[in-house]
Amino acid sequence: MKVLLTGGSGDLGQILVPMLFSKGHTPVILDVCAPCDSKHGVFIQGSILDRAKLQELIHGCDCIVHIAAWHGIHETRSEKNSYEFFDLNVRGTFEVFEAAASLGINKIVFISTTSVDKPNTLYGRSKILGECIAEDYRKYRNMNVITLRPRAFIPFWNRDVYANYSDWARWFWKGAVHIDDVASAVLLSVELISRQHLERQPILALDSAYEYTDADLAHWDADGAGSTFKRNIIQNITI
Repeated sequence: MKVLLTGGSGDLGQILVPMLFSKGHTPVILDVCAPCDSKHGVFIQGSILDRAKLQELIHGCDCIVHIAAWHGIHETRSEKNSYEFFDLNVRGTFEVFEAAASLGINKIVFISTTSVDKPNTLYGRSKILGECIAEDYRKYRNMNVITLRPRAFIPFWNRDVYANYSDWARWFWKGAVHIDDVASAVLLSVELISRQHLERQPILALDSAYEYTDADLAHWDADGAGSTFKRNIIQNITI
């Protein structure tokens, strides 16, 4: 499959591209900035906010992993305001889903966040709205969608955030998720929606606060929809 990664030049994209390539997929990186290494993928320079060109940019792709977004750290550092969060995280998500639907691309993995439990933040609210958009297209445009809610996963090599490994480790051990685990979840999601059409949109939390046992996996949701994920998952969104 040809798998498009919006914002694919970022940290998660750097991990995903070789993983997708190793599984026989063709990764396509859509970003305003070139990746550090594109030997395993195809790079297309462009913005998801460029409505006039977006369909042309994603044409021919079979699946989309929608990563592009401003993150919580941009709010913490006061680097982005409410307009910028809305433009990229909310309108950008709409532009991706609408362009995909128009081209018949019906497989999308949407990267959300556990920060949806913080609706008092710009980042949290923007992702809540993004999830509503994803569910709307799943429900009314028959799209095959999985939404992943990872906890913070900035890698140790990101020197824009962490000056050294020790600084990262002190943050990570408070309960963050490793970026490799997030990438693995994305890859599994891509493989799942390539094999079958899901009747509902799973919204899966990737949080170090809880690990699932073999018994959990063997009896998934035995007590009803969402029971296995306990408080970390919502199976259906009410709009």
